[in-house]
Amino acid sequence: MQERLMVETKPAVNYIRQPYFYDNWMEAQGIPIYRDYYIEDGRTLELGDWDARGHKAAFLQLAGQEGVSEARISEIAPGGRIAPVKFALEEVVYVLKGRGVATVWADGGEKHSFEWNDHALFRIPGNHWVEYSNMTGDVPVRLLHVNNMPVAMSTLQTAEHFFDVSVPTKSMVGGPEGDFFSDAQAIENDPSGRGQVRSYWVGNFFPDMRAWDKLVPFKGRGAGGTTVFVQFPGSELTAHMSVFPAKTYKKGHRHGPAYIIAIPSGEGFSVMWQEGKEKVYVPWHEGSIFVPPNRWFHQHFNVGEQPGRYLAFHPLPQFTGFAAENVDRSSDQFEYHQEDPTIRDYFAAELTKRGLTSEMPPEAYTNPDYKFENEKE
Repeated sequence: MQERLMVETKPAVNYIRQPYFYDNWMEAQGIPIYRDYYIEDGRTLELGDWDARGHKAAFLQLAGQEGVSEARISEIAPGGRIAPVKFALEEVVYVLKGRGVATVWADGGEKHSFEWNDHALFRIPGNHWVEYSNMTGDVPVRLLHVNNMPVAMSTLQTAEHFFDVSVPTKSMVGGPEGDFFSDAQAIENDPSGRGQVRSYWVGNFFPDMRAWDKLVPFKGRGAGGTTVFVQFPGSELTAHMSVFPAKTYKKGHRHGPAYIIAIPSGEGFSVMWQEGKEKVYVPWHEGSIFVPPNRWFHQHFNVGEQPGRYLAFHPLPQFTGFAAENVDRSSDQFEYHQEDPTIRDYFAAELTKRGLTSEMPPEAYTNPDYKFENEKE
């Protein structure tokens, strides 16, 4: 007879996730940290004194962003500046409001300065110094910064390696290789991939996302919307901006975490929900910021009389939620005829409050193959 192996049983242990290293570092900075589904207006959000940096700032850790990407808002006082800081990681900066100058350089390299205004979008290369100055004497500047520090700090758990570290770095700005912040260029995309967008723009400086008009149809997402996909050269950071007409709305869809969305213009709301769970309604207008949580469906609605714009900063490709460009994504988007009717009712009610009526074509709700004009070949 086989001898039975006696195993001592122990009570189950309830493991609780410890804070990310980045969480502890962020808490230690002594400035406000906003944790919610959205920020109503980053231009007026209450900030705190960041003593280590000498300016006002706040961190955003919105639902769906945690542990993946950093978002923070910094303020430059009228006529003031943010002292030079060298950050090991690259980051993308969006100008919520104001006008100023950024000066960028590597150790021992040539300094390069460029001006920016409201709604500009630009990338600061990693391991370069940057100094920001406010060009106006009566209005503070507000900047939204996005980077991947939470992930980086999880792999190298020390803050000292990320700031003002002397590491030999070839300057990416100025010099004979051309202007790092020169005009963006259009690149044709291979339509055999996702098939929704046939071109994108490559560059490190976009002067005004509110006025950007080099757009192409965003096929398959509905509302007759258009878009620009942004690729920062030599970087895995990407973004896109969608523009869609007044009194219309986009199809519901979902993806991975940490898509940080800022609103350059328009008035509307977005609905976000985990499959089978209660819906969260997010009102937005110029300056609003929100993040759809990981794998939550979300849908964007324009209840104004002008086109709406939302600018989305993407996470690293590993977090997009898609294994490959050619994967079947049918379960990650639903068509208008498949949507929850209560969403449509909410949209109609919001329009009625403003004395408006929907511009959605009735056939979109009955014909599964309906295409808006700009989606047709």
